[in-house]
Amino acid sequence: MTVVPPPPRGGARLLEPRCLTRLEDGERLRALLWEAGPGWRMASSAVLGGGLAERAWVLNAQVAHGYRRTDPAAHLARLARDAGVSGRGVGLMTAADIRAPGRGHDGGAEALATAGVAVRGWAAVPHESPVAVPAPGTINIVAAVPVALGDAALVNAVITATEAKVQALLDAGLDCSGTPTDAVCVAARTPRPGAQVHAFAGPRSEWGARLARAVHRAVLTALPAPG
Repeated sequence: MTVVPPPPRGGARLLEPRCLTRLEDGERLRALLWEAGPGWRMASSAVLGGGLAERAWVLNAQVAHGYRRTDPAAHLARLARDAGVSGRGVGLMTAADIRAPGRGHDGGAEALATAGVAVRGWAAVPHESPVAVPAPGTINIVAAVPVALGDAALVNAVITATEAKVQALLDAGLDCSGTPTDAVCVAARTPRPGAQVHAFAGPRSEWGARLARAVHRAVLTALPAPG
């Protein structure tokens, strides 16, 4: 992979991913890699590193439209190794263009989003036959808060981020709740002895409200312009 340094930004941020490029099957594709380092717990629905655990990096990799590989977790793990990261991390994939991710921040909470909505709809639909190989998700959200969250609060933060995503879609005039395989990853600091661990991350809690506003802004700015 070729590493493209991010443009200079004012002020320190939690989420400062590197932009990577690669050639795959004759196509130039990109990825965003956030090297969080130690001291982070993440809750994610991602195909690689999903669940709730200590994680050190997040890779959001662009794949070709019509992606048909049946080993996405292994594919993402190889891309992470090629990028030089080690240890446990989270890997997401999308067919959307990720060169200009949407950003949002509010009171210390931060979010990045990549979005493509060519294939979208509502979560609850009439029964359909299962798809053997799901297409790569096209709305990916990576969010972080600089505080420790309890297990339930971290799960609640994923719900809050998802609700904010749907709100952004509706505010953008899109009649949908997302794409069929959207993914989300929320990172919080690992609890330390004597430090506060927040028990709530719903949209009316202190950090849940900040997270919701950050995700809402990130998704709104990531959505492609109406065509």
